[in-house]
Amino acid sequence: MRIIKLKKDNLFPFLEIISEEADLWAPVNKGSNHVFKVVDDFSEIEMDTTRTILPPRKIFLPPNFNMFSVSEKGYKEDFSHVTKKILFGVHPCDIHGLIILDNFNKQDYLDPYYLEVRKNTLILGLSCWPDEYCFAKSTNTHVIEEGFDLFFTNLEDFFLVWIGSSQGDDLIRLKPELFDEELKNKDIQTYINWQTERNNAYKWNINFTALPDLMELKYKDPLWEKLGDACLACGSCSNVCPTCNCYNIMDKQFLGGKDGKIMRHWDACTLKEYSEVAGGENFREKRADRLKLWYTHKLQAYVSKYGKPSCVGCGRCIATCPVDINVRTVGKALIGEEVDAFWARINKEVTK
Repeated sequence: MRIIKLKKDNLFPFLEIISEEADLWAPVNKGSNHVFKVVDDFSEIEMDTTRTILPPRKIFLPPNFNMFSVSEKGYKEDFSHVTKKILFGVHPCDIHGLIILDNFNKQDYLDPYYLEVRKNTLILGLSCWPDEYCFAKSTNTHVIEEGFDLFFTNLEDFFLVWIGSSQGDDLIRLKPELFDEELKNKDIQTYINWQTERNNAYKWNINFTALPDLMELKYKDPLWEKLGDACLACGSCSNVCPTCNCYNIMDKQFLGGKDGKIMRHWDACTLKEYSEVAGGENFREKRADRLKLWYTHKLQAYVSKYGKPSCVGCGRCIATCPVDINVRTVGKALIGEEVDAFWARINKEVTK
């Protein structure tokens, strides 16, 4: 993999050039938070964001989109939401999230809508700095070696740019004079110092190695009932997770009854309606059962097939859950760490 250097003063000129090729998406401020949106004014781009409210998943699998248009003549697939995109500012953990979505949607069951957006989107990653919610080092997703076209490491007055694909190299070739092919020893040392300091900045360490077995051993443990009592079943953890992939399909019929659409929208296995079937039966009516399913999938089922959890340590579930049920606290409860303080908080929520 080739590594080159870009002075920070040259970033906007580079973005100007590549934005002529496709819509440029990047993280921008939204109140005290950040979101991905199409940008024309590059000064809007937030280079030091910790995380966006919603992960890049929203771009590849929009919260709502039309799958088919239906008429008396038959049906037609609708890919009108697919446009050429360049997604700048994706953090390592979120790139890992996209790799996990690739496993869901590109292997056993091919999702043509996801694949079409993926094919038309370039990923330009950007380094980040952990905050009090981030635990990506525990999931080994704080670094990335694949899944991007370019990756920018934000150093003092320059970026080190990793070229991860031929498409990324094509972007560099649009304006090669902006880049320096030769790295100096002090540039490399600056990167090493930054990497060491960043690794030491992670405040949380969770032993994910033991969690798959613990999920099985504690499948009938009373802790799930306690968690279910505290859980609000709001679905926020699923909505903000980079790897959740649940959806629902609905028919929309127009007046006259001859035309319509088949729509797809986000759903969540943590919601009661998700497991409801005809006749009102529900296989997972209890919140405890739905919560256990969610964590089984994240911490055990995905590990058995791919050798790693489908949690990337981004911290969104921690930042979002109003009752402090998240991968970090549940993981530590399963392991037996910080149990007293955790249950004290959970019991407080239940008795409110």
